[in-house]
Amino acid sequence: MRFAGRVYKDGKFWLAELPILDAMTQGRTRREAFAMVADLLETLVDRPGFTVSVHPGSDDHFEVSAPDMRPLISLLLRRQRERNGLSLADAAARLGSKSRNTYARYERGTFLPSLEKLDALLRAVSPDRDFVLHPGTIGSGRPGL
Repeated sequence: MRFAGRVYKDGKFWLAELPILDAMTQGRTRREAFAMVADLLETLVDRPGFTVSVHPGSDDHFEVSAPDMRPLISLLLRRQRERNGLSLADAAARLGSKSRNTYARYERGTFLPSLEKLDALLRAVSPDRDFVLHPGTIGSGRPGL
């Protein structure tokens, strides 16, 4: 699974955004903006050994991936829950569970949800938002920058 992003020039800087994570960074060059995306995500995840690969695409598109997607999915769930002002208990209740640990194990990255479960988790923490998740579509085959 990869998360899609967009990079574009704004004045002197290149802006790189990942809408699904509500994250944005910048660089003086397109390449530097991609490096900043990787650095941003690695910093937000804050786990030893965690690395992100940025896959430049055509035009203004790029994708990010990681050898282990659990930390990125954890970040996605946490950012969406916090964006909507929900506690772990609120998220669990929206899933129909009495224990916040039911939801928290996904947000901690203890478990990797199936696509169906990820959909249910995202609907619980961000019901007003529609997420489009798709497998990598950039066919360059180039890992990293």
